[in-house]
Amino acid sequence: MDLSTAIPVWDIAARLAAAAVCGAALGLDREIRGKAAGLRTHTLVAISAAVTTLVALELYWGMAGKGTGGGDMDPTRVIQGIAQAIGFISAGVMFRAGTTVRGATTAALIWMAGALGIACGAGFYVLAGMALALCLAVTIVFSYALRWMPEPAKPANSIKPANSIKPANSIKPED
Repeated sequence: MDLSTAIPVWDIAARLAAAAVCGAALGLDREIRGKAAGLRTHTLVAISAAVTTLVALELYWGMAGKGTGGGDMDPTRVIQGIAQAIGFISAGVMFRAGTTVRGATTAALIWMAGALGIACGAGFYVLAGMALALCLAVTIVFSYALRWMPEPAKPANSIKPANSIKPANSIKPED
């Protein structure tokens, strides 16, 4: 059984650990706020994105090492597939009730966990670190800033939902 890899095993471990740390950092915020998708979800999304990226790179470099030049394989297609899958997962945490949308921030953070996992899986630690720092700053700073902002006023002539409009035959004439 051949256990050799194009990427050294220590580097694979470092990439997976970096993805886990990035995902956990994002998930911790959601966990503290009591959201449905928290620490485990974000960590697992980041790790799975890193694993998938690593497998794509290993397959590509493995084929290139065998003289096939990687064939028609394109690792960026795998990244596109990861992005689509995580987008689908993210859509599952968003809910609409009337004019209110809930879960948009959690969905965006799940998507970011996937993006950070891809970056870590590809070995782009600086990019992942900078993106994580910026994302945490936005999430934490904006949550405090929003507490100090006044509630937006509803306009007096606000549009009513379509189901609140009565049909013409139900209107009684005035005396």
